Amino acid sequence: MSQNWDVVSDITDIETFAEGRGIRELQRLIDAYGGKNWRKRKGIATIRFNESGDTCEAELHWYEAHGIGKVELKIKDLL
Repeated sequence: MSQNWDVVSDITDIETFAEGRGIRELQRLIDAYGGKNWRKRKGIATIRFNESGDTCEAELHWYEAHGIGKVELKIKDLL
């Protein structure tokens, strides 16, 4: 699945709101990417939509693990 937007700024105001067994998708993440010590995180960044070129601030959510990095970024809300 390809996303139709790109992050064009640093992600700020990063918070961890679930980790380890608190993540419903934990086993799927381990099966798909490996790693351990998974966290579900959120933050604010400027994004650009590829087709229109429009930019805006958005709240992003993603999963992250040491040695794996950020995976499955998604737009939770446009600000």
